[in-house]
Amino acid sequence: MNEFIDMFSSSDPSNISTSVKLLLLLTVLSLAPSILILMTSFTRIIIVLSFVRTSLATQQMPPNQVLVGIALFLTFFIMAPVFGEVYDGALQPLFDEEITLDEAYEEASIPMKEFMAKHTRQKDLALFMNYAELEQPESLQDIPLTTLVPAFAISELKTAFQMGFMIFVPFLIIDMAVASVLMSMGMMMLPPVMISLPFKILLFVLVDGWYLITHSLLDGF
Repeated sequence: MNEFIDMFSSSDPSNISTSVKLLLLLTVLSLAPSILILMTSFTRIIIVLSFVRTSLATQQMPPNQVLVGIALFLTFFIMAPVFGEVYDGALQPLFDEEITLDEAYEEASIPMKEFMAKHTRQKDLALFMNYAELEQPESLQDIPLTTLVPAFAISELKTAFQMGFMIFVPFLIIDMAVASVLMSMGMMMLPPVMISLPFKILLFVLVDGWYLITHSLLDGF
């Protein structure tokens, strides 16, 4: 413990450099949840799953913990090739002391940039590039992460909301049909949601909804 404190209190330039790198590493680890959310497929998946639950009007079914768990494991499944490249190209050489921390950062950013750029709209990327007054990049690696990450995030939001709209349409039709039947029968005081809920769940089960939703999410990546 004393050695750890001495490392920060020492005036030796090499110790100061090591201390700064250690602080940066701890900062990155503390931002890991944000990195997972904004630089992977997690955002699109959790939003689409939330739209499914809202369109079914099942309140808290499935619970938030279940939706987040499914989104996490689907994210790990989709991102497995990318994480594998990061480990083989950056983490493993860093652990073996074959490359420096700066080189590991550069190597780790390559597969992440390739994944994000593949699912980022040119319009969204151009928005942040123009706002930051950056020159036209010659290659993907010339695009800074501070520009690519927010562009990727808003692209994922648009895609997720587009999928959410398509999910809402059939259930909205059921709600409108049930409301029309109830009004024609004079049962205006009976909430339509109470009657349409079983039909929506039945439809979702008959078409194997969870399979279709998962299939669409996987195909999107």
